[in-house]
Amino acid sequence: MAGLFSYPKRRLRKMIASGDYAEAIEFGRSLERSHGRDPDYLFIMGSAHYVLGDAAESSRYFERALEINPYDADSMLLLARLYAHAGRKKEAGGLCRRMLDADPENAEAAELLGSL
Repeated sequence: MAGLFSYPKRRLRKMIASGDYAEAIEFGRSLERSHGRDPDYLFIMGSAHYVLGDAAESSRYFERALEINPYDADSMLLLARLYAHAGRKKEAGGLCRRMLDADPENAEAAELLGSL
Protein backbone atom coordinates (compact mmCIF):
# COMPACT_ATOMS: atom_id res chain seq x y z
CA MET A 1 0.00 0.00 0.00
CA ALA A 2 1.36 3.40 -0.96
CA GLY A 3 1.80 5.92 1.80
CA LEU A 4 0.12 9.28 2.01
CA PHE A 5 3.31 10.97 0.84
CA SER A 6 3.05 9.08 -2.46
CA TYR A 7 -0.04 11.17 -3.21
CA PRO A 8 0.96 14.74 -2.39
CA LYS A 9 -2.20 16.37 -3.77
CA ARG A 10 -4.30 14.08 -1.58
CA ARG A 11 -2.23 15.10 1.44
CA LEU A 12 -2.63 18.75 0.46
CA ARG A 13 -6.42 18.38 0.19
CA LYS A 14 -6.58 16.64 3.59
CA MET A 15 -4.61 19.45 5.21
CA ILE A 16 -7.01 22.01 3.77
CA ALA A 17 -10.08 19.97 4.71
CA SER A 18 -8.86 19.84 8.30
CA GLY A 19 -8.32 23.62 8.33
CA ASP A 20 -4.51 23.55 8.35
CA TYR A 21 -4.29 26.25 5.68
CA ALA A 22 -0.92 27.75 6.60
CA GLU A 23 0.66 24.30 6.80
CA ALA A 24 -1.03 23.31 3.54
CA ILE A 25 0.36 26.37 1.78
CA GLU A 26 3.84 25.65 3.07
CA PHE A 27 3.60 22.02 1.94
CA GLY A 28 2.03 23.08 -1.36
CA ARG A 29 4.90 25.42 -2.12
CA SER A 30 7.25 22.44 -1.83
CA LEU A 31 5.24 20.78 -4.64
CA GLU A 32 5.36 23.71 -7.02
CA ARG A 33 8.35 22.49 -9.00
CA SER A 34 6.78 19.09 -9.69
CA HIS A 35 3.11 20.14 -9.92
CA GLY A 36 3.30 23.73 -11.17
CA ARG A 37 1.62 22.87 -14.49
CA ASP A 38 -1.16 20.78 -12.92
CA PRO A 39 -4.43 22.78 -12.95
CA ASP A 40 -5.82 20.72 -10.06
CA TYR A 41 -2.81 21.57 -7.89
CA LEU A 42 -3.06 25.23 -8.91
CA PHE A 43 -6.76 25.29 -8.00
CA ILE A 44 -6.06 23.71 -4.60
CA MET A 45 -3.35 26.28 -3.85
CA GLY A 46 -5.50 29.14 -5.10
CA SER A 47 -8.35 27.96 -2.91
CA ALA A 48 -6.17 27.81 0.21
CA HIS A 49 -5.00 31.37 -0.39
CA TYR A 50 -8.60 32.42 -1.12
CA VAL A 51 -9.79 31.11 2.24
CA LEU A 52 -6.97 32.97 3.98
CA GLY A 53 -7.90 36.19 2.19
CA ASP A 54 -4.69 36.48 0.18
CA ALA A 55 -6.22 37.81 -3.02
CA ALA A 56 -2.94 38.38 -4.86
CA GLU A 57 -1.63 34.84 -4.39
CA SER A 58 -5.04 33.31 -4.94
CA SER A 59 -5.46 35.21 -8.22
CA ARG A 60 -2.01 34.17 -9.36
CA TYR A 61 -2.80 30.47 -8.90
CA PHE A 62 -6.25 30.70 -10.51
CA GLU A 63 -4.86 32.63 -13.48
CA ARG A 64 -2.21 29.96 -14.00
CA ALA A 65 -4.84 27.20 -13.75
CA LEU A 66 -6.90 28.95 -16.42
CA GLU A 67 -3.90 29.28 -18.72
CA ILE A 68 -3.78 25.48 -18.75
CA ASN A 69 -7.51 24.75 -18.57
CA PRO A 70 -9.37 27.86 -19.82
CA TYR A 71 -12.85 26.53 -18.99
CA ASP A 72 -12.30 25.39 -15.40
CA ALA A 73 -15.56 26.73 -13.97
CA ASP A 74 -14.41 26.59 -10.34
CA SER A 75 -11.24 28.59 -11.01
CA MET A 76 -13.16 31.05 -13.19
CA LEU A 77 -15.81 31.66 -10.54
CA LEU A 78 -13.39 32.26 -7.69
CA LEU A 79 -11.18 34.45 -9.87
CA ALA A 80 -14.22 36.43 -11.04
CA ARG A 81 -15.17 36.99 -7.38
CA LEU A 82 -11.65 38.17 -6.61
CA TYR A 83 -11.69 40.52 -9.59
CA ALA A 84 -15.12 41.88 -8.64
CA HIS A 85 -13.99 42.50 -5.06
CA ALA A 86 -10.92 44.35 -6.37
CA GLY A 87 -13.09 46.54 -8.59
CA ARG A 88 -11.92 44.85 -11.78
CA LYS A 89 -15.47 44.58 -13.08
CA LYS A 90 -14.54 44.24 -16.75
CA GLU A 91 -12.35 41.18 -16.07
CA ALA A 92 -14.91 39.71 -13.67
CA GLY A 93 -17.68 40.20 -16.23
CA GLY A 94 -15.59 38.58 -18.96
CA LEU A 95 -15.06 35.49 -16.83
CA CYS A 96 -18.77 35.32 -15.98
CA ARG A 97 -19.72 35.56 -19.64
CA ARG A 98 -17.21 32.84 -20.51
CA MET A 99 -18.72 30.60 -17.81
CA LEU A 100 -22.21 31.27 -19.12
CA ASP A 101 -21.13 30.52 -22.70
CA ALA A 102 -19.93 27.11 -21.51
CA ASP A 103 -22.85 26.56 -19.12
CA PRO A 104 -25.88 28.85 -19.63
CA GLU A 105 -27.44 27.39 -16.45
CA ASN A 106 -24.59 28.50 -14.18
CA ALA A 107 -26.58 30.40 -11.58
CA GLU A 108 -23.53 31.63 -9.64
CA ALA A 109 -21.98 33.18 -12.76
CA ALA A 110 -25.29 34.78 -13.73
CA GLU A 111 -25.78 36.18 -10.22
CA LEU A 112 -22.26 37.58 -10.07
CA LEU A 113 -22.58 39.10 -13.54
CA GLY A 114 -25.87 40.70 -12.54
CA SER A 115 -24.24 42.27 -9.48
CA LEU A 116 -21.42 43.91 -11.43
